[in-house]
Amino acid sequence: MMFMLQDVIGLRERGWIPSTIMPVPSLQNIPYDLLLSIVQHLDLADIYALQSTCKYLRYGIRTRPVYRELAASLLRRCRALPLYGFNQISDLSTDQLVEVVNHAARLERGWLTRTPRPALNAFVPKGEEPVDGIAMGGTKPKCWYKVARTPPDEEVDWLFPITAGYMICATKSGKVVCWDVHRDVGIAEWNHGERWELLWARVEFERRAIYFTTAKVLRGRDDEKVMQFELMQIHFPEQTSDSDEQLDPYFSTLRSFKTLGIVMNVFTLDPEARLLVGLMRISRFNSIGLYVLLDWNKEEYVFVDTAIQWTNTANWSCIVCDGSIVIHSEEATFACQHFFPLSALSQHVTVFNTSPSFVPRMTTRLKPTRSISRGFIFPVLPPESNVLPFLQPIVHNILIAGSANQIHPIVVPQVQDPTPPTDVNNLPNPWIDRLWYPESAGCVRQWWPTLPSIPRLRSSAVLFSQRHPYTNVTKYVLAQHYFTVPLSTSNAETDASDATMRMWYVSVPFEVVCVSDEVTEDDLTADAPPRQRPLFAVDFGHAVWLEHVRTADEEDEEPYERRQKRLRFVSFPGVRLEGEGYAVWSGISGGGGPDGTFEMEGTVRTLAIPEELDLHEVNEINLDQSQGIVILSVRQGKMFILSYE
Repeated sequence: MMFMLQDVIGLRERGWIPSTIMPVPSLQNIPYDLLLSIVQHLDLADIYALQSTCKYLRYGIRTRPVYRELAASLLRRCRALPLYGFNQISDLSTDQLVEVVNHAARLERGWLTRTPRPALNAFVPKGEEPVDGIAMGGTKPKCWYKVARTPPDEEVDWLFPITAGYMICATKSGKVVCWDVHRDVGIAEWNHGERWELLWARVEFERRAIYFTTAKVLRGRDDEKVMQFELMQIHFPEQTSDSDEQLDPYFSTLRSFKTLGIVMNVFTLDPEARLLVGLMRISRFNSIGLYVLLDWNKEEYVFVDTAIQWTNTANWSCIVCDGSIVIHSEEATFACQHFFPLSALSQHVTVFNTSPSFVPRMTTRLKPTRSISRGFIFPVLPPESNVLPFLQPIVHNILIAGSANQIHPIVVPQVQDPTPPTDVNNLPNPWIDRLWYPESAGCVRQWWPTLPSIPRLRSSAVLFSQRHPYTNVTKYVLAQHYFTVPLSTSNAETDASDATMRMWYVSVPFEVVCVSDEVTEDDLTADAPPRQRPLFAVDFGHAVWLEHVRTADEEDEEPYERRQKRLRFVSFPGVRLEGEGYAVWSGISGGGGPDGTFEMEGTVRTLAIPEELDLHEVNEINLDQSQGIVILSVRQGKMFILSYE
């Protein structure tokens, strides 16, 4: 902008622009639309500097169009705005919009460029707000976190933050409680009277509702396994402006239904259309079954065999896109998407039988109308990643025939090439080794409030594990990537700037703290050991976990409960959406690396925790990146809500 002013002044001084025609240029004479056009090319730091130059620019820039454009820029980089409750962007005043954008920008810069720090004044009690930056009532040491209760005499089995003020807690006794974080009270409760497994939760800001499904096994095993499901809704009534009465949310059952077979997951794909989908494993055909309620208010269902081969190494999820149900699967080196138009599925509708003993049956084989795939793009890992995760080599026992046909075990050492790959145009998957197993996977959609012009992107994270057979120590690595629906396959050759399908890593093996889940009746029948659940959570482009701290000389020892622990966090480089099916890597200022390359390794940070938090007692963890909050549930019936910036 200053160059433009200097050029105009220079032309006038040379006599090329008559002074009677062209007034002396000044900041006050700049048309607002020109100022807005200039501001759209600046990041927030430059805008701060520009606002401090004079009052005219301060008042001219601190306007709704400017900060709406800044909000859109954050959303294009997949950074959520920290809105309170079920507010939409359109609900905010200009001052509120300014504060929300500034808060989101602080979170983005702090989480990407340094270790996140405790956020001052995040949970200051009412009446003790800071005055001139000084907190009253001696609350300053604690104002960055809050300790909330869990339901009395209950142990939390699962928790999920739904907005800045509310949380869903599922307990081991079968209750689902909506907890008001600020008032520290349960404001709605639903109780089965027995433990049900909670499978899926979906937040819909426009409808002011949360949808989730719960399930329990009724009888049978494998393909004859019958399960009962409840589709639930928590609705938050809108507060009327002329009433001071606090309207609490309430639970309601939208649909009860049964399934037959091995349920992999259930997805509430489109609450407005009342569309629900379940993915099933059909063991006798080793294929994927698709169970659909096209309208959960109607007494009908669709249950078909898709002919898609099931593999235990793939990660499966389900998405709705442009009138089709899309089954998304990720293998070690590529991802596939299989499309089933709703119009085709509607040709195979079956009516529910009202008999209490009725269970749905698969009716036909229906192959996808199209399937597309795309390979992942793998990076060159740093040298410290190309080492064995254990000091003792992992070995395999292989049986061979000896003399007199006796079987003798021999030990074959696992050989791993420590030399990193060098062909940058066709790099292999560094974790394709059979010893690395996909322990935990999460597919995350953008569920935060956004603007109509912002395209949608999805993120997937996989935690790979390798367990030492002698010491029982398990090491982990983390891989994360972004993808679109449908997968972009327009370019025959990989575009160097394309950020979708590129893997980001935490590639130096680490040790996640795990807790034992309760053993189900099926597990007892199968004589299976208790499941070890990693204390690990992901949000869009971020991950947090609880980690054992182990020194080198402790490598061969059995892990024990009181070993030192720490809270770890990684924020992967952001991406900027350039259109449907295309995204580029984005730094803080919207640019890439200094040499145009991708930084494929996430920087792991250690988060500060309150002195009163005992990490040994943590049994559940979650992350809300839009608010900069980590939630830890402990066994003493408390939740620690930690705020960072």
